[in-house]
Amino acid sequence: MRDNDRFRENSCMREKNQSLLERLKQYGDSDFYPFHMPGHKRREIDDDFFDGFPNPYSIDITEIDGFDNLHHAEGILRESMEEAADIYGADKTYYLVNGSTCGLLAAICGCTDWNGKILLARNCHKAAYHALLLNGLQPEYLYPEFVKEYGINGVIDPEKVRIALEENKSSNGAKITAVLVVSPTYEGVVSDISKISGYCHEYGIPLIVDEAHGAHLPFAKKNGGFPQSALECGADVVIQSLHKTLPSFTQTAILHVKGDLADREKIERYLGMFQSSSPSYLFMAAIERCIRYMDGPGRDKMWEYEKRMKAFFEATAALRVLKIPDHQALQALGAYYWDMSKIIISADHAKDLNGEQLGEILRNKYHLEMEMCAPGYVIAMTSLMDTADGLLRLQKAVLEIDQSLSGDDSVNSIKKPDTELPRADAKMTPSEAFQKKKMKTALRESEGKISTEFVYLYPPGIPILAPGERITGKILKQIFWYEESGFEVQGLSDMSLSTILTVADE
Repeated sequence: MRDNDRFRENSCMREKNQSLLERLKQYGDSDFYPFHMPGHKRREIDDDFFDGFPNPYSIDITEIDGFDNLHHAEGILRESMEEAADIYGADKTYYLVNGSTCGLLAAICGCTDWNGKILLARNCHKAAYHALLLNGLQPEYLYPEFVKEYGINGVIDPEKVRIALEENKSSNGAKITAVLVVSPTYEGVVSDISKISGYCHEYGIPLIVDEAHGAHLPFAKKNGGFPQSALECGADVVIQSLHKTLPSFTQTAILHVKGDLADREKIERYLGMFQSSSPSYLFMAAIERCIRYMDGPGRDKMWEYEKRMKAFFEATAALRVLKIPDHQALQALGAYYWDMSKIIISADHAKDLNGEQLGEILRNKYHLEMEMCAPGYVIAMTSLMDTADGLLRLQKAVLEIDQSLSGDDSVNSIKKPDTELPRADAKMTPSEAFQKKKMKTALRESEGKISTEFVYLYPPGIPILAPGERITGKILKQIFWYEESGFEVQGLSDMSLSTILTVADE
């Protein structure tokens, strides 16, 4: 049996006594193409800039003499991070070995006070909500515009930021001390960070940008097809996942600080808490290597990559039933800008087909593994490491699937709930709910109760329900539809989704 067939046959069931390493090797040896992170796409950097990454065992060390200490960097690591800051245009850059998650935790806790208040985009990753729990924070939410045509979250309106900050100035109680937005989003939508940062600075408040999906942006050609990075647009703290869109290992990320509004020393103290006390030198070497590569040959590779992506969008522009929006389409629907590294393949106009089913077809028939399957679409995540052959395989697959479909320009016959993020009916802060006495409640009978748990699809990990919020009929409808349609609903301690923990003494 060919490796491809063996992997496909066992993709849903692990072979008896098969080790994780064996299964990883089996997948790596198959012809399944990764339209998902990490950004190295299981390929070594393909030029002579480096001699190649050595045997990991030979360079896996601890903080021995001559190799510095990430938590008290004075030597080679300090110099390496200073070099990175110069490349990115930051005042200070920090290496993160616990992914963007630890960067978000440190940035939020470092820019807020205990029991303080933060202006937070509702489409933030669950890590941001964990920071609310850890620092006892009261969130005030910024809801992204909803792009109904594709069922995705759109931009954060800068005017909503300005209004919230103006109202905050004269309000009683806790004051907003930081603003956090996500840009680009999981689907690649970019908000007007220049305008948002300008409003934040008018009120003396730092802007944190979760740019986990935009680590490649600083290396793109100026005035080309990619947007500017958040740091270039005035953000005070920016967190980027190198592993998502650049050739670096999973779990490698960086945090930038620029200007004086963010408390750098406080962020550093929190990084010492949220990062491992035994940081991986493999990861730190990979971070340095990735950044140096991107500042050299990577810039030319980004230009070649941009041309490949433009060719892909041109080749798929004439789809009949499936839809793949490009920059112009999303801007016409309200996006400020868009990151073309994300390919959104919408099945909303296909009869009897949803995103999960489309993902299964691409996986099982074409051996193309998507990054995420949503109710109405799939996301193919690309990077400069994607090959022309890989993109051609996806192009041919999508065109072939499209020809086999019948569609209706007005409606998909698979009934879906409204997937716009529900407005939070918060009765207490997440940390207050988390500390309350809890009771198990049957999920189907929980309407009106106050949740002490999160509910989200992973990926992308954006909560549709957070601790302290009232459970509504709309939320339950979404949860049950996701479950019945085969999507992975996470967050509840009861993984069978039969019960939810709610506040016992409300």
